[in-house]
Amino acid sequence: MQSLEHHFLIAMPSLDDSWFEKTVIYIVEDNEHGTMGLVINLPHKLSIQELLEHFDYTPEEAYPFLSQQVMMGGPVDMERGFILHHPLGNWKSSMSLDENLAMTVSDDLLQALAQNQGPEQFLVCLGFAGWKPGQLAQEIQANSWLTIPYNQTLLFDTDTEEKWEVALGTLGISPEFLTAEAGNA
Repeated sequence: MQSLEHHFLIAMPSLDDSWFEKTVIYIVEDNEHGTMGLVINLPHKLSIQELLEHFDYTPEEAYPFLSQQVMMGGPVDMERGFILHHPLGNWKSSMSLDENLAMTVSDDLLQALAQNQGPEQFLVCLGFAGWKPGQLAQEIQANSWLTIPYNQTLLFDTDTEEKWEVALGTLGISPEFLTAEAGNA
């Protein structure tokens, strides 16, 4: 199966009543060691301002992005932070992804945000979603997930509560036509 790195997963109705209900996940890594992704549409109770204050980074002014919600990136290691951002920048611990997108896990980026010197677009996630080798492929085959290519507008410019429906819409699917029942011809 082709790697799903730099793609989105869209939760199907079979995942309703689970942690992943109506989630959209950006896939950071997908290789022989497994798959790692970040949920991009499940708000955490923390805002960016509260997160920065937690780390004693007091913003110099009331920047508009400070009210932005932190996302719950997944049920694994929820104390660990991941920042998806565009453009790449020069941060201590960044991983370059496709299309000038990066993921940073170092606090120098948080410090820069407090001074309004961070990247143009960013999304902060706490925790991640992970699958062992072959597990995600099985879940896709069982109709738990749909996949779509990366879309910067979906990641950064679409309202959090609309991301799932917008992601489905890129496939021409309307949520009311989805069913949890899988069928075979």
